[in-house]
Amino acid sequence: MNRSKCISALLKRRNSKTYLEIGVDTGRNFFYVRSADKYAVDPEFKWSAFSRIRRTIINPYNLLAKFYPTTSDEFFAQQAGAIFSERKIDVCLVDGMHEYEFALRDIENSVKHLKDDGVIVVHDCNPTSRESACSFKDRVPGREWNGDVWKAIVHIRSLRNDLNVFVLDCDHGLGIITKKQPENMLSIAKDQIANLSFEEFDKNRGSWLNLKTPGYFNEFFKDSVN
Repeated sequence: MNRSKCISALLKRRNSKTYLEIGVDTGRNFFYVRSADKYAVDPEFKWSAFSRIRRTIINPYNLLAKFYPTTSDEFFAQQAGAIFSERKIDVCLVDGMHEYEFALRDIENSVKHLKDDGVIVVHDCNPTSRESACSFKDRVPGREWNGDVWKAIVHIRSLRNDLNVFVLDCDHGLGIITKKQPENMLSIAKDQIANLSFEEFDKNRGSWLNLKTPGYFNEFFKDSVN
């Protein structure tokens, strides 16, 4: 199970067609997605015209895709309201700046435009080392970098009683967020979360992330995923 397969399975649900991806980069995941109504948001798309044409031939759904070369904050402030006023989001991938406050804003902004049975998928929630969980300024170019997206998961699980959250233990940690009553919550204060260390996270990752095996995905969505 990786994010592409997870998203594809979710979009196969009945009436699921509107897809938003935040943090598209080279388009490796976005161009794979087969959805008639999909939107890409990234301040810098990293592909050539030839690559886009080739990927559109392979997946014709890309022909109608909408691209927004802007930050997610600007997108939600200026365009999302009009785009999603009538057609809410079925599935959203949050894979932008891998830092706590950025990821949290993307999640909470996406929730505002999410269908009642919609799903937000958050990438990079389960870093395996302190080096991969470092800040943007401390990252080593070319090396695996997950940042501290995990803190956004801890935040949601501590402070939002209207969202259910768990993380699949695959593809660097796939957070799954739905508009359901949480199966359980954390009790970490908001002013403590930003200062949590990787060592604390490492000791508590299972409980803090509500970590699940990849097979739990089919169990959780058994009534809605083909």
